[in-house]
Amino acid sequence: MSKSIRLIIADDHPMVREGLRVSLESEGLTVVADVANGEEALAAAAEHKPDVVLLDISMPVMNGLDACAAFHERFPDIRLLIITMHDDREYILKVVQAGAAGYVLKDAPPEELVLAVKTVCQGGTYFSSSVAKTLFSEFGRPRAALLEEVLSPREEDVLALLAEGMGNKEIARELEISVRTVEAHRLKIKQKLGINNSAGLIRYALDNGVVRR
Repeated sequence: MSKSIRLIIADDHPMVREGLRVSLESEGLTVVADVANGEEALAAAAEHKPDVVLLDISMPVMNGLDACAAFHERFPDIRLLIITMHDDREYILKVVQAGAAGYVLKDAPPEELVLAVKTVCQGGTYFSSSVAKTLFSEFGRPRAALLEEVLSPREEDVLALLAEGMGNKEIARELEISVRTVEAHRLKIKQKLGINNSAGLIRYALDNGVVRR
């Protein structure tokens, strides 16, 4: 039997936390703590060592954006998933740049939330479909010339799909290549760009308007 994913929920509304806890635990996930702000989430993470932390953006004491940055610095191995009502491109960009691996709206169905948790826990990225549309709606502009000089067309394809929230298996299916080839491309991209993690690659893709043609 596989190990249950351990979670912390950070939201300043007790009823929201309870609803999330019920939805997640009904799917076999383990909520080790639920807290009211980012500062409490950091303290709980030090104690419980979760796999994934769910963060609201608007919280007192320490909001989700500041919490992302603090988690990225202090607990880089913990995966961060934003769950919020804000479907705003500026918020989305900021939390991705701060280290979040996913962004889900609070009105998403429970099965999507569970999928998002599992995806980010396995090292992937996840954006709700409406969030992805918001995020990439302005990416029709030309890409930076430097990017085209650095990455091969296939590496650009892999980077674009990674930024859209796909994992290695999904990218392999989309591009009709092997998972091992995808992994090799990702390693090459990291080496060429000098970026060591998926969040950094996504940030680079967003900053450079990487989209598939």
